[in-house]
Amino acid sequence: MPVKGTCKAKDCSHEVIAKGYCRKHYRLWKAGEMPKARYKICTEEKCRKPRFRGSLCQEHYSAAHRKKGEAAAPAAAPSAAAPPAAAPPAAAPASA
Repeated sequence: MPVKGTCKAKDCSHEVIAKGYCRKHYRLWKAGEMPKARYKICTEEKCRKPRFRGSLCQEHYSAAHRKKGEAAAPAAAPSAAAPPAAAPPAAAPASA
């Protein structure tokens, strides 16, 4: 494979391996540690919103963390709750 030139990272003159970066800077780019990050959108399927925290947009991040908090609450609620009330008797049909 022909040589593509030198790394596009500032002050680096190593040979290009992929995406215009040398081996070291390509590894950093894949890890998201270069100034121009690898991914900038939410990782949820079919979501193209910008990232908020971690790899998720604000909506998906909130939903994921809300589920964790809600999982503990319903487990404790049924033991403290009173048994369900009986259904009221059906009204008799009015005679004409």
